[in-house]
Amino acid sequence: MEKKTIGSAISLILVVGVTIGIVVLNDDKKGVTNEELNTHSKTVDALCQNTDDNKLCHETLYPVEAKAPSDYVKTVMKHSMNSLIKAFNMSDKLNVENNNNSVGIKMALEDCKDLLEFAIDELKASNIVFSDKNKNDVAAELKNWLGAVIAYAQSCLDGFNTDGEKKVQSQLQTGSLDNVEKLTALALDVVTGISEMLASLNLTLNVKPTSRRLLNDLDKDGYPIWVSIKDRKLLANRDLVVKPNAVVAKDGSGQFKNVLDAINAYPKKHKGRYIIYVKAGTYDEYIIVDKKKTNILLYGDGPTKTIITGSKNFKDGVKTLRTATFSTQAENFIAKSIAFENTAGPEGHQAVALRVQGDRSTFFDCAMHGYQDTLYAHAHRQFYRNCEISGTVDFIFGYSTTLIQNSKIIVRKPGPNQQNIVVADGTVQKNMPTGVVLQNCEIVPEKSLIPDRLNVKSYLARPWKAYSRAIFIENTIGDFIQPDGFLPWQGNQFLNTCYFAEYGNNGVGANAKNRVKWGRGVLQKNVAAQYTAEQWLQADTWLPTTGIPYQTGFTRA
Repeated sequence: MEKKTIGSAISLILVVGVTIGIVVLNDDKKGVTNEELNTHSKTVDALCQNTDDNKLCHETLYPVEAKAPSDYVKTVMKHSMNSLIKAFNMSDKLNVENNNNSVGIKMALEDCKDLLEFAIDELKASNIVFSDKNKNDVAAELKNWLGAVIAYAQSCLDGFNTDGEKKVQSQLQTGSLDNVEKLTALALDVVTGISEMLASLNLTLNVKPTSRRLLNDLDKDGYPIWVSIKDRKLLANRDLVVKPNAVVAKDGSGQFKNVLDAINAYPKKHKGRYIIYVKAGTYDEYIIVDKKKTNILLYGDGPTKTIITGSKNFKDGVKTLRTATFSTQAENFIAKSIAFENTAGPEGHQAVALRVQGDRSTFFDCAMHGYQDTLYAHAHRQFYRNCEISGTVDFIFGYSTTLIQNSKIIVRKPGPNQQNIVVADGTVQKNMPTGVVLQNCEIVPEKSLIPDRLNVKSYLARPWKAYSRAIFIENTIGDFIQPDGFLPWQGNQFLNTCYFAEYGNNGVGANAKNRVKWGRGVLQKNVAAQYTAEQWLQADTWLPTTGIPYQTGFTRA
């Protein structure tokens, strides 16, 4: 134990040496002393010791010209970018080669191209963080972007569902996507390792902003005092008349009769918040908010009055990604007082009501209704407050960093031989900053399920991917949840690496005495705190600007 401690201390000092510029290497190593080379080698050893692929780590980091910790990160990200471009080109090539094959293969390959393009954009964006003086937590931002890259690579592979599609999936995976994930996971490991080492010496990768608006500056209603009165009232009062940029109304009293038309009217190079008001009505349409339409606020007359509906589903031959009634890819999207639904029913299998991809997406006083795969929390940081989310199988799933707060989680009656699972998170690498957290929510059965609630098996979560993460904090859990709480995905797969935990829950279903042995049990308060808004979402860097009230820490003493 003593030797390990001393070794770790030496490694920390070596990394600090790199931080202040002691180690400078050239590609040909001319003019470099043996002492400097030895220091660099030990630094690489220290960074690689906790990575999943030690050999790949050494091969990637040893040639680095190291003047600062960021040089190691930039190098791995450069390799990841190269592998992404290769994967994108391969998906394009396979698309041409399989042009006459099944519709399913064509859909999956087209989706892969789009997803890999998103991944390339994420890595391009991550380069900004090293020079942007307004970023107050470099490590958190980098991990957010890198996590999204892995999310898109995994989503690409998820699209190949049937036996006939597995051959093409294998070509894409072994030919390029495996390498994308390995290198991006390595980048996550390096960022995490450097951050932890420097934190041990009270140093940081953080770039502190010149000013910081803290959550302490709240008014009596829980809003930041610096949010404009207009924006505050808009978010707080659904009956308030605020002049939007666009109005949607089925009766023709607005500029548009369809929601999609209003979104597509978003002006090029628009600055600031773009507000779309959708009047009461049921809008049967399929909508994508593309990544260029940032800062949209979409609000309605309430989730029982303004409803966007669809019924696309997997059983009818539609890929899960494409079943979504409403998809948003843009950053800083806000929805308020509106419902998103998929009416395919349990017989439709995967049928998404809402898919959310853009970073810093927020939903307030909204509803997401469906059955299997209702809410696809696809990527990046997402916050849900005062919402209603209903479904049956894996009805909250994805690869995002999600916090659902003060909401009602409604478990519906599934189809024959089906079981209910609330969360199926897709965290696939140990240092991905992703997972689903439910805080201060009610987890209840739908009225139609109540008579059979003790016969139909319902669970809080199951591990969809290797490091699946679901944390339940301060919720009220109904008696219909199985005492063991969590369900295996397939045999013993992922049970040693998944992370399912609870803290401060109440209700009959919150009794953790008979939970599965492979769960993490009831957390200590200091550990549970990692999954509250500030630490989990870096909340004070973006949520206050939405004007939406939220709890930064625990809701109960």
